[in-house]
Amino acid sequence: MPQANANGLSFEYETFGDKANPPLLLIMGVGCQLVMWPESFCNGLADLGFHVIRYDNRDVGLSSKIDEAGAPDIMAAVTAQLTGQPVTSPYSLDDMADDAAGLMDALGIDTAHVVGASMGGMIAQLVAIRHPGKVKSMVSIMSTTGNPDVPPAKPEAMAALLTPPADTSREGMIQQGVDMWKVIGSPKYPGTDEELRAVAAASVDRMVCPEGFGRQVLAILAAPARNDALAKVTAPTMVLHGADDPLVPVEGGKDTADAIPGARLEIVEGMGHDFTEALVPVYLDKVGGFVREVEAGRAAAE
Repeated sequence: MPQANANGLSFEYETFGDKANPPLLLIMGVGCQLVMWPESFCNGLADLGFHVIRYDNRDVGLSSKIDEAGAPDIMAAVTAQLTGQPVTSPYSLDDMADDAAGLMDALGIDTAHVVGASMGGMIAQLVAIRHPGKVKSMVSIMSTTGNPDVPPAKPEAMAALLTPPADTSREGMIQQGVDMWKVIGSPKYPGTDEELRAVAAASVDRMVCPEGFGRQVLAILAAPARNDALAKVTAPTMVLHGADDPLVPVEGGKDTADAIPGARLEIVEGMGHDFTEALVPVYLDKVGGFVREVEAGRAAAE
């Protein structure tokens, strides 16, 4: 896969579809590599007429690591947030939004449909806030605003995400990934055991960087609420959320949609916090349908 330099860092990325088609940038969540976007979803969006770009955020996958920041103390940061103390982070979600905008510049993309999931949804929101001229539309999936009044993750979901594997062998890390997706996944759209194992193995075999994951968690915990800034977003926006999401409860999606003028809220019954093959048709229908609608509206207005 190619790399591009942006915001002083190097980013691994991959594209799908005709470069002449409208660009669509996919931003993944905390600790997740670009391979977490199913190829069937990426190819499906390309078949709908988009030039799809997925990439590794800083500190994950094959993009630059901020190793000079050292290993973070995640539990101390979580405790600080829960007790109302400030959380310090070596970089911010704003920096990660600037990464996305810089990657677009590096690829010669003036404007794009920006789609983010979980932490990637937070980053997508900040791209729309900080770089409004670059955003044709914004889709925030299974994400939230940082509003402290929104209900938190279920304890079992947070534990599944933050507890490091007891066995750090390849097989142990793969099993930990499988177990995590079973806890936070979609009850109506579950992945098969074979699928979950393949997804976990693809990530483990590509790159393991627990320190980078921890630094991304700190960036989330240190971020202020975005509600006031989101009220100024003018890009057409869709908020997509699972009714059964245990990691980012559906109230987070509702709060995001409430914050953005004219935002469309789509709640999917039986959907949790994952990207299974069973969910790909849902994502293609919701996300693909929305961005095609926005693109058609832009073309009609020209």
